[in-house]
Amino acid sequence: METTLKVFKSDKFDAGDTASLSLFLYPSFLAIFAKDQNQANIGIHFYPKFDWNSLEKLIISDPLLKIDVPARVYLHQSGFSLVPGVLYSSENDRTYLEYVQELPEKSHFFHTALDSNNVQIVSFIEEKLKRSLQARFTEISFYHGSCSFLSYLFKERFNLIGQEILVNLLDGKMYLAAFTDQELTTFNMFEISKKEDLLKYVQILIKQLNFNPKHVRVTIYGVPSKSEITEEWAQEYFHNVRILTPHANQNYSHGFKKIKDLGLFEVYWQYQ
Repeated sequence: METTLKVFKSDKFDAGDTASLSLFLYPSFLAIFAKDQNQANIGIHFYPKFDWNSLEKLIISDPLLKIDVPARVYLHQSGFSLVPGVLYSSENDRTYLEYVQELPEKSHFFHTALDSNNVQIVSFIEEKLKRSLQARFTEISFYHGSCSFLSYLFKERFNLIGQEILVNLLDGKMYLAAFTDQELTTFNMFEISKKEDLLKYVQILIKQLNFNPKHVRVTIYGVPSKSEITEEWAQEYFHNVRILTPHANQNYSHGFKKIKDLGLFEVYWQYQ
């Protein structure tokens, strides 16, 4: 396991002030957020290279994970499904996800309600990994990582125009969302290895939804500070495009500047 650890702390970090933890498991890296009683981030442990199969070893070695406080685990994985709230039944979680991918025989399913229960995000975690985490934390809950991005978009929906495509880049993948007249039309995750992949998927979505290329607005979040994806490049292909940083839901000190530059959406917004 790659044990490289980058530590980011606020000016007043004290491990004793940690009231809860948020673990964000990305496809190939891990971020652990320590939060105080006001739910403000006071410290972050960031593992730039990480294998999910090594989480058990990390649990007994990382200083933050040794603290037994309530923990939230956010899994950024392709195995998820959006289900309309009026149709959702927890008894059918496996059925919802089997349409997406082949599932491990022993899986723990979980779901999260968004947009006033209009949408349920259903996902899973392998039973073995769930048991390892439950053995460490007395109180633990599971969420799909897209909750952060979608929660932010639903709160921003009244600032959207009639045809919107929104992208969140992360770790060789991207979330791609579309809103029509402020209602969610499409949401999915795609693998990308170069900037042309982003271009391809956005153009396909514009065509599938019959959006007007001169009217649709494309917004990209999560672009690292050093990236070939720039507004100048994107404007060669899209009439109305912008690269934004989401509005923070709390104040952050300069101690988090470097991890902000990585483009992690969770630095700015966490599902509440």
